[in-house]
Amino acid sequence: MKKYLLALLVIAGFAMSACSEQPKTEAAKTVTEAKEAVQQTAKEVKEAAEKKVEEVAKKVEEKKEEVKKEATATAAANDDIRIFQADNSDGKITPDTIQKAFEKAGFYMAANNSMNFPFKRDFNNTYYDVFNLAAFYSVDVVKDFLKDNPTIGLFAPMTMSIYTKKGDKTITIATLNPKRMAKITGIPEDHPGWKKLDDMLQKALKDAMPNGKFVPYTAKQIDVEGPLVVEATMEMGEDWEDQYEDLQNNFESALTEGGFQMPAFNELSEEVEDSGYDFYVVYSVCKIPVAYAISKNHPEMGAYAPCSMYIYKKEGDNKVHFAIHHVKNWVHSMGLTDKEELKILNGAMDKFKTLLEKVVSTKE
Repeated sequence: MKKYLLALLVIAGFAMSACSEQPKTEAAKTVTEAKEAVQQTAKEVKEAAEKKVEEVAKKVEEKKEEVKKEATATAAANDDIRIFQADNSDGKITPDTIQKAFEKAGFYMAANNSMNFPFKRDFNNTYYDVFNLAAFYSVDVVKDFLKDNPTIGLFAPMTMSIYTKKGDKTITIATLNPKRMAKITGIPEDHPGWKKLDDMLQKALKDAMPNGKFVPYTAKQIDVEGPLVVEATMEMGEDWEDQYEDLQNNFESALTEGGFQMPAFNELSEEVEDSGYDFYVVYSVCKIPVAYAISKNHPEMGAYAPCSMYIYKKEGDNKVHFAIHHVKNWVHSMGLTDKEELKILNGAMDKFKTLLEKVVSTKE
């Protein structure tokens, strides 16, 4: 019995000894596992953070690229009007120096008028330190078009605005892209005359403002419907010389009565030899209240103003043709939505159409 009791005590002692060692081993194991878990968690958190940073950086780059593409697409989508701008802190670039550069490049400057004078005279205000509307063309370019494409007169002369906003140190020139001229005139864009004009125009701009550059034109184009040109015709007999003089007098009187100005007048049939026309003349037409109202927010309007209106009669044809581009072209290219601006523009267009109808219906 004693033996059995002794054996039991020995076994119990071993058991107690084992039990006393187990908690220490388990604790150490738990600490190790916890340490490893913390390290694993820290690793996962670090990896997740790095991945998140990479994702954010990637999204930022994607957004930058998206904005860049959008800006490029906007500029490409609306290149009707070109904006050429230069620093002019020293004030050495002026409408006069620009005119000289254009004349040197081969253009004839039919008009280059400061609008600040009539703006101050009629409205006691101007929005610009410099604001000129100019009309110019190249006889060399015109003759490439005139015989087979009489609608070139819609942009012979073409126009530009030269402006500096109050207090600004830059000077800007706004001109119409020859691609838009092709659209309005209906003359194919691949006509070599457009390339010649574009090359001359860009050279003149860079010569006029050597430190200048093209800047994006961000106005959103607006779709317009209907003809882009207002046209009219009338018959003229064999004794057209006398009738032509009467026609000019009637037209000029109607313009004056309608409140329109004529800053320039060009006889293309006199400048282009063997033109094929008994007469081909172009009137530059503008209305000062329109120029004042639209230029407030859209100094680039000079790309369309003053408007060129042609009158021509081909040799051997008794029909006289009249045409001027419609103000809906302004709306389209400049993205005009202001109700008051649209009212002023459309009102002037309606008035012009009325006086034109009156002129062509006049019977001598």
